[in-house]
Amino acid sequence: MAKVSYDVQYDLDQIRNIGIIAHIDAGKTTTTERLLYFSGQIHKIGETHNGESVTDFMEQEKERGITIMSDAVTCFWKYKGKDFRVNIIDTPGHVDFTVEVERSLRILDGAVVIFDGKMGVEPQSETVWRQADKYKVPRVCFINKLNLVGGDFAASLKSIKDRLNPNAVAITLPIGREHDLRGVIDLVKMKAFTYTDINQENMVEEEIPADMKDEAEMARAELVEVAASQDDALMEKFFAGEELTEDEIYLGIRKGTLNMNMFPVMGGDSRSAISKMILDLVTYAMPSPQDVPPVVGVHPKTNEELTRVQKEDEPFSALVFKISNDPHIGTLSYFRVYSGKVDAGSYVYNSTKGKKERISRLVLMHAEDREEVQTLRAGDIGAIVGLKDSVTGDTLCIENDPVILEKIEFSEPVISQAIEPKTKSDEEKLSIALGKLMKEDPTFKVQTNHETGQTIISGMGELHLEIMVDRLDREHNVQAQVGKPQVAYRETIRIENEAEGKYVKQSGGRGQYGHCWLRVEPNTAEGFEFVDAIKGGSIPKEFISSIRKGVENTLNTGVIAGFPVVDVKVTVYDGSFHDVDSNDAAFQVAGSMGFKEAMRGAKPSLLEPLMKVEVTVPDDYVGDVTGSLSSKRGIIEGSEVKAGGIQMITARVPMSELFGYTTELRSITSGRGSASVEFHSYSEVPASIVEGIKGGK
Repeated sequence: MAKVSYDVQYDLDQIRNIGIIAHIDAGKTTTTERLLYFSGQIHKIGETHNGESVTDFMEQEKERGITIMSDAVTCFWKYKGKDFRVNIIDTPGHVDFTVEVERSLRILDGAVVIFDGKMGVEPQSETVWRQADKYKVPRVCFINKLNLVGGDFAASLKSIKDRLNPNAVAITLPIGREHDLRGVIDLVKMKAFTYTDINQENMVEEEIPADMKDEAEMARAELVEVAASQDDALMEKFFAGEELTEDEIYLGIRKGTLNMNMFPVMGGDSRSAISKMILDLVTYAMPSPQDVPPVVGVHPKTNEELTRVQKEDEPFSALVFKISNDPHIGTLSYFRVYSGKVDAGSYVYNSTKGKKERISRLVLMHAEDREEVQTLRAGDIGAIVGLKDSVTGDTLCIENDPVILEKIEFSEPVISQAIEPKTKSDEEKLSIALGKLMKEDPTFKVQTNHETGQTIISGMGELHLEIMVDRLDREHNVQAQVGKPQVAYRETIRIENEAEGKYVKQSGGRGQYGHCWLRVEPNTAEGFEFVDAIKGGSIPKEFISSIRKGVENTLNTGVIAGFPVVDVKVTVYDGSFHDVDSNDAAFQVAGSMGFKEAMRGAKPSLLEPLMKVEVTVPDDYVGDVTGSLSSKRGIIEGSEVKAGGIQMITARVPMSELFGYTTELRSITSGRGSASVEFHSYSEVPASIVEGIKGGK
């Protein structure tokens, strides 16, 4: 099949915007590679373990054999004589890079969830499934690696039904097990499709093997019943005892998938031509942009709710979901067009920032390759060259009909490190490079510790920070030294308290006067909230914002051990001012002083991040692993038996106890155990440990 130009315009019903999501090592990138190969977009299959895949083009991805950055690719597929354009985003599986999955799902219309046939549902499978639920993204499932020892389609399907959604339904059955896997039964067509070589271009259509006919009939009966239940006319025909046609079953599958009342499941080895069946499934079951409900936003000034229908003749609106720094052309802003169209060389309005931006060039992405286009329309995913102020989550629109689309919320970092350049001359370069990385990744934070003067980087895990430091060297030519990883503790309060903040200073003929009374209390809504309750003008309006600024500046350094303060409500309810000596700076200091004093009497407490740890380990090592987790203040929540003498242990463990845990796990399981660690929640640090944290700060 000849490679197709990206700039061909497709009708909305011919476009599919999908993501490939899964637990690490389930075969996402390999599957993406096969979809590109069998659709004719590439002519050589790159293997992930050899660092040759199209979407894993970063040096770190090639070396480690993992996906770090989500990458956009496009392929073209013909189904029942109709051409389709499929935009695919291959996302990471490692939990440290779950932000890439989150922001991809925010702008996608559908997702293919890949499962490892030996393991079924794994920890990150649940995480990405929950993320897809959050953004109401329809899904189809593919159980991969059934060719490997322990691969079990029935057990994996059961784990999807039990742990993710009972509406998962098989639409194919594998023929053969493990190394004898040789094809699938299509339960709609009731035909077998087999191959003798995984590189075979086309599978051979055959009759269903005699020893599988009963199993296939039972599975088809379940599929037909579920498909029929998605449509009143089909249901009526089904209950009348009439046979549903193939097209009617496909209609039921599509309706059920779009409504998320059904999750079609296929299985096999995605390296084979079964990937063509995945492309068929994507085209007939996944939504087009016009099948997705109108996107909802608000007016930037009135906060009135607005909707944008995904049509080209609607006012232009788009969401920036990713920023990438390209060494050759500068900042690339990935975005999804929800309505209207946009032209290269035109101006757009960033309604989030209230600024106009010029679009110098528009490009469609194919991993690290790109093709320049003149126009992008509703339903398109592309990138802009030339935006200066826009970041992830910002809305682009037209200035005379503005809208702000729902932002993407990201988790706060749980681990920090001090960082400094190896040479004094690199200080400025380090600062610039860190700024670029922070703009790219909303879960990567950089701040200065004002007490020590150190630069602190924070992220989602040890691997996350390790990759960032490596990128400083490779992409920005800045060599840096880092300190030991530190836990991102937080401080909060338990009770309500009031305190006075008063700053009076006489220096020569000029005085300083700021005075306020503040009330602090735990914020049940979470986050920081500031309330102006001044009555009678005891503090002029212009100084209320100064008090707020003083409080906000102090939020970064709590009163227990100098960690950031969270979940607190601050109310300014009284105070006084001086006609001559009061100014912005004086009230900032007064606000800061009052906040610290009020916190000290509000029973402040230290919070630590608790991590959800799921360890997959052979039965022989279960005792050693549970003992190790318990010794780390871990709470064992349960275990689940997997195929092949494997168990998965689930626990909640403080982040502070997990540094170096991967190495320890490797040691106690002779290299046979693996762990997934993700943020769970913040919890109060036991009093016996607080003193040690304060001493080590």
